[in-house]
Amino acid sequence: MEKPWLAYYPPQISPHLDYPAKTLPDYLRETAAQFGQKEAIYFLGKTLTFQEVYEQSLAFANYLVNIGLNKGDRVSIMLPNCPQSVISYYGVLFAGGIVVQTNPLYTERELEYQLNDSGTTVLITLDMLYPKAVKVKGHTNVKHIIITSIKDYLPPLKKWLYPFVQKRQQPVAVQIEERDDQHLFSNIVARTSPNEINVEVDPVEDVALLQYTGGTTGFPKAAMLTHRNLIANTLMCVHWMYRCEKGNEAILGVLPFFHVYGMTTIMNLAIMRAYKMILLPKFDVEMTLKTIEKQKPTLFPGAPTMYIALLNHPNLSRYDLSSIKACISGSAPLPVEVQEKFEQITGGKLIEGYGLTEASPVTHANFLWDGERIKGSIGVPWPDTEAKIISLETGQEAKVNEIGELIIRGPQVMKGYWNQPFETESVLRDGWLYTGDVGYMDERGYFFIVDRKKDIIIASGYNIYPREVEEVLYEHPKVKEAVVVGVPHEYRGETVKAVIVLKEGEQCTEEELDEFMRSRLAAYKVPRIYEFRKELPKTAVGKILRRVLVEEENKKG
Repeated sequence: MEKPWLAYYPPQISPHLDYPAKTLPDYLRETAAQFGQKEAIYFLGKTLTFQEVYEQSLAFANYLVNIGLNKGDRVSIMLPNCPQSVISYYGVLFAGGIVVQTNPLYTERELEYQLNDSGTTVLITLDMLYPKAVKVKGHTNVKHIIITSIKDYLPPLKKWLYPFVQKRQQPVAVQIEERDDQHLFSNIVARTSPNEINVEVDPVEDVALLQYTGGTTGFPKAAMLTHRNLIANTLMCVHWMYRCEKGNEAILGVLPFFHVYGMTTIMNLAIMRAYKMILLPKFDVEMTLKTIEKQKPTLFPGAPTMYIALLNHPNLSRYDLSSIKACISGSAPLPVEVQEKFEQITGGKLIEGYGLTEASPVTHANFLWDGERIKGSIGVPWPDTEAKIISLETGQEAKVNEIGELIIRGPQVMKGYWNQPFETESVLRDGWLYTGDVGYMDERGYFFIVDRKKDIIIASGYNIYPREVEEVLYEHPKVKEAVVVGVPHEYRGETVKAVIVLKEGEQCTEEELDEFMRSRLAAYKVPRIYEFRKELPKTAVGKILRRVLVEEENKKG
């Protein structure tokens, strides 16, 4: 197929890469050998070297084997970003297991479903989440729970203070004792020898990760991502960020590792390239600003809502963010206004990328440095990644600038969905991944997403793309966040509703917004209903949950 975008690749980016026959743990082993004494992790004042991460991961792997973990067994990691989440991840892979990334915010019902669907036998979690884990354990195949605490990897003074802080946050103390089916993480890495483990793993065929999708329709599905899928996407990231020096960057790890975007663009990238990871267990605006100023990360992968929150902090001007040189924004559309303001304040580059869980996750991005960036575009496909738009009517390849469904093929595309052959067949056809996203490609091969296939609003026969309306709302100086949904309408079939969060201290009327929107959009696209809220429902990554708002409207119906 033709790839017009390759003509716009800067000479530093090769359109085709070599993918060594390695596993993810092989990269940790190599980095520890070359950069063993270099800082690998900074976590709330505590640091670990690459050698320490390597040895503790091996110790953890040996312990898993000792308690009966076999190749291909699933291990759920239910942790925030902390040293234990990195050590657990690589430990499971060293032992030949499959990682199941599990959101710590899951309810008991969600956790029980995921543990049963994946067939998890070992669960790694925090002491404060232990009561939830114990409640669901009896309804699952989980044989072992490994418990850790944030304080396990804090410097001495913070470790001493931690129980007082925890008591304020969680009044009921959790008492945990070691027994045959319960294990303390701190004892595991302290008492187990870091012996090399030889498990035969096929990088191309063997699954490294079960990554659950959001479950926007029905129950969540687990994308099976192989070592090759994850390594390919990380190597693509390395080549896209060609000005970054091996062993000489610091990357802010605030995107959660239980989301594939954070896992690839922070954890696996840092291990492969010997970058220092500056980890934060959750996104807190003040803490993030302080961390950037003190620790001076050079790379900051994030989500638009994170950049928006930082830009709208009342004390933003007090912080020095000039260390940041490159940010790739993902998980949701990046408003142009946010991109421009963030670049102005940091002096670095903020580009929009695109991906999905089923593609490990990145498939497209704008150029960071030497190539041309197009506002509002997700950029061009990454090396070895094929992409095209197919007509929604005919299913054939669409013409240039014609709107259709984006489909993708490349080494980062998943093997399929775990135990879901029908679902797999519906999205993987002849090697192509059908994304469900609607967009178009211009004559140069730059791609534009106009919306999710299922999010298109059809009002009076017109197709209205929420993203287009949201982009205009973000241009209003008083609007902090906005999301647009279709709501039932007796005459139009559907009509456009905008849910708005205003910037702190601002006031705005529906009439003011209506006048603003009508001056910038065709009348049929202008929201007929405005609702003002203090906050919007979001995922842990900060992606606005449009479906929650749609469900709310349907219940009213």
